[in-house]
Amino acid sequence: MSQPPLAIVILAAGKGTRMKSDLHKVLHSLAGKPMLLHLIDTARTLSPERTVVVVGAGREQVEAAVAGHDTVIAHQTEQLGTGHAVQQAEAVLAGFEGDVLILYGDVPLVTAETMQRMLDRLHGPDKPAAVVLGFRPADAAAYGRVITAPGSDLVAKMVEYKDASPAERAETLCNSGLMAASSRDLFALLARVGNDNAAGEYYLPDIVMLAQRDGRGTAVIETEESEVAGVNSRAELAGVEAAWQAARRARAMADGATLIAPDTVWFAHDTHVGRDVVIEPNVFFGPGVQVADGATIRGFSHLEGAIVGAGVEVGPYARLRPGAVLEEGAKVGNFVEVKNARLGRGAKANHLTYLGDADVGAGVNVGAGTITCNYDGFFKYQTVIGEGAFIGSNTALVAPVTVGAGAIVAAGSVVTRDVEAGALALVRPEQVAKAGWATRFRDTMRARKAAKASK
Repeated sequence: MSQPPLAIVILAAGKGTRMKSDLHKVLHSLAGKPMLLHLIDTARTLSPERTVVVVGAGREQVEAAVAGHDTVIAHQTEQLGTGHAVQQAEAVLAGFEGDVLILYGDVPLVTAETMQRMLDRLHGPDKPAAVVLGFRPADAAAYGRVITAPGSDLVAKMVEYKDASPAERAETLCNSGLMAASSRDLFALLARVGNDNAAGEYYLPDIVMLAQRDGRGTAVIETEESEVAGVNSRAELAGVEAAWQAARRARAMADGATLIAPDTVWFAHDTHVGRDVVIEPNVFFGPGVQVADGATIRGFSHLEGAIVGAGVEVGPYARLRPGAVLEEGAKVGNFVEVKNARLGRGAKANHLTYLGDADVGAGVNVGAGTITCNYDGFFKYQTVIGEGAFIGSNTALVAPVTVGAGAIVAAGSVVTRDVEAGALALVRPEQVAKAGWATRFRDTMRARKAAKASK
């Protein structure tokens, strides 16, 4: 049976003072992408009709971050609790009839499957007024507690820790804060929530007891603690990052990649790794990397915005920057940096090389110490190296410049003009040897040193 339309409400109005940052808490990165955008992208898989982000402190940053992400903004001008925050979405949801799923911008790991389970339970045979997402943490600490009826998933009572009795604090089922309800029930119940509590705030969980007084039940479903881990400090952000990375590494290995030292490999949110890829220790993937089947990424390499073809070898100690494209069988070795450049099939730059704004043809061999001089202080220029060319060690290619197919550039050359296909470019002064000069120089200098020491 099809479910009614869905609206997502994401609360992102908190100040995040414990982060001690000028950047809004929900915009701190997880795997190279702001936490808030992780959540928006996950929720988008449920095809919501509307996505509302409730902002408060630092609203300009949040509004800029979600621009272009098909969201609408609601403002919470005063921080008066979670119930009050959700109420701010009512105006922008005017006329909406359907389900509302309430999420938190600093709880980024909740899965689409869990969100869907909440919605499915909302439409169970008993039609609960709301569904709460609960979890059982190793340390319940100051979480609000969820007390269920014996042998049931229906909530008997929800209570904030500050207002809980010792017996209620002994309960291990805690409230994550995430909730699902129909728009009609949600906003009608929120209108009745008061602030007669220790903090003087309007609590979202209070709608549970209000619904109960109306003879309506509220259900709870459970998930793992790791899925609802919140981020309120840098240490908690690191913990969430570690959990995300552990899950991503496990998925990469399950999909057929070899991670020699998994804990030392760091993925971005969109890293794609093919089958039979080998990743050595201490490799970092920034956003926008695709690695095809059979590639090898050797230790201490850093890749971002790069496409690595089948059978390519990268590193060790290589850096691939945005726009790097390594076609099948290409190789870049130690201390090679590639930026906005293509290396054709089987091309090699084995060590100590910078290739920026370049098009390197198939089978090219680039010698150690070669650089493309692509920037004049104002503009970038391209270097083109034709198929099968050989670039000798310690060559500077001053762009814009083209080296033709099959050409050879002698070691130590500074190439400022195009080189024809099949030609030899030799751009260096003639070698001059002065017989005996070094011996005479050393003898003179030793004599001066001895004279100075005798004074």
